[in-house]
Amino acid sequence: MTIEFLQHTLFFPMMIHGFGFLSLSASLVLPWALTGLVQGQRITESLVKNVRQSSTVQEISLPSRKLISAVPNATTYYVSGTGNDRNSGLSTSSAFRTLQRAANLTNPGDTVLIMNGQYKNGPKDGSVLSIKRSGTANAWIKFKAYPGHFPKIQHNTWNGISISNGASYIEINGLEVIGNNANITLSYALSQKYNKSNTLTNGNCISIEGRNNARSRHINILNNKVHDCGGAGISAIKADYVKVDNNTVFNNSWYSLYGCSGISMLNNWSSDNNQGYKIFVTNNKTYNNRMYVPWIDAGRITDGNGIIVDVSKGYKGRVLVANNITYNNGGSGIHAHDSERVDIINNTAYLNQQTPEIKKKGKGEIYAGYSSDVRIFNNIMYGSPGIAVNSNMKNVNVTYNYNIYRKDSVIKMTGSRDIIADPQFVNASARDFRLKSTSPAINSGLKWSSLTTDFLGNPRVSSYATDRGAYEMR
Repeated sequence: MTIEFLQHTLFFPMMIHGFGFLSLSASLVLPWALTGLVQGQRITESLVKNVRQSSTVQEISLPSRKLISAVPNATTYYVSGTGNDRNSGLSTSSAFRTLQRAANLTNPGDTVLIMNGQYKNGPKDGSVLSIKRSGTANAWIKFKAYPGHFPKIQHNTWNGISISNGASYIEINGLEVIGNNANITLSYALSQKYNKSNTLTNGNCISIEGRNNARSRHINILNNKVHDCGGAGISAIKADYVKVDNNTVFNNSWYSLYGCSGISMLNNWSSDNNQGYKIFVTNNKTYNNRMYVPWIDAGRITDGNGIIVDVSKGYKGRVLVANNITYNNGGSGIHAHDSERVDIINNTAYLNQQTPEIKKKGKGEIYAGYSSDVRIFNNIMYGSPGIAVNSNMKNVNVTYNYNIYRKDSVIKMTGSRDIIADPQFVNASARDFRLKSTSPAINSGLKWSSLTTDFLGNPRVSSYATDRGAYEMR
């Protein structure tokens, strides 16, 4: 349950997470429930085997996607670990050396192809790659790995990649962003727990910074490997139309004093009145994100979640969090805090809440708190014995249904189609969360028409029922 720290400078996009006292209301009404939804009821797996299902849930359709047409005079720039910023940057043999050299030249429709190499920040730089120039709806600016290459962005400053100044229509695709954790000890980080200016402990991997009334929209963060940042893995603050898809996000949030998480959507901003899905957090794998340093505003450890949608009441669009695998995080696997209009569908959460201070309170593997209009369906929640797998903390119109919970878990809310059973993973100890053929999660979920593929991109079953969790077994 988190809120991002509202810092006063552009290079302080550290993510902090907070508490319900920031926006609680004493006039909350009882949650609306689906027909048949009951609290505290244990449902056995026999209720869902091969049962044709129906639901009164009204889904929000995915927005139509217009193809981005080719742009006359669009330029492709090349960057290489063996390049030179005095080059033209217009071919592989005349590539630039730094990402920023290319970024400073981009116009709508341009592409920056990044070749093998290690890209680092200068001593006084706030980012390795600072993006402040926008594309357009039909001419995005794209920063992509050159085909077959695996470039690495290594940093010890505020951000590996920052998107700010209202930059919009931007794509980041296929990059590896590495923070400074390997060079930090816990004892050093704890000695810096009051030092808000220390970039060595507080740096984010990828940050979309929308404060200071310069807000970004239409940002795609795709196919990246994001890890070992003391602060957030992927953070979007006051942004709209954001897609975070198919990223691997791990070992982040360890040393920051701002209270961070692996993937965080904070203060979602409405750039228009569209009420459909506009923010997508899909097909990501998040693990080992946790806090070791107390959040400075609370004086204690509060976060280190796999994925959080945070302090976003009033957002007019919907958020879809789907097909994610999240495990071994210090905080929750996935949760919505002080937010509304969120759908958390077909995710697999396994043994999160690893931080002792968080495990003791046990708020959930996947849950919502202080939120409204949140639907939590088709998920697998495998928590520690005796620890809560979900919660109902001052929610309004938050529904859980068609989920599967591990036996011996503490279950605060159940829906009429929820079940308590072993999901039967292929090999959870090896982090293989596919389902055995005998799993009760197979063919027992609710078909969510807006979600047509699973974690691997395979089609969801087109018949009467889908599987629960991130994988669809065929």
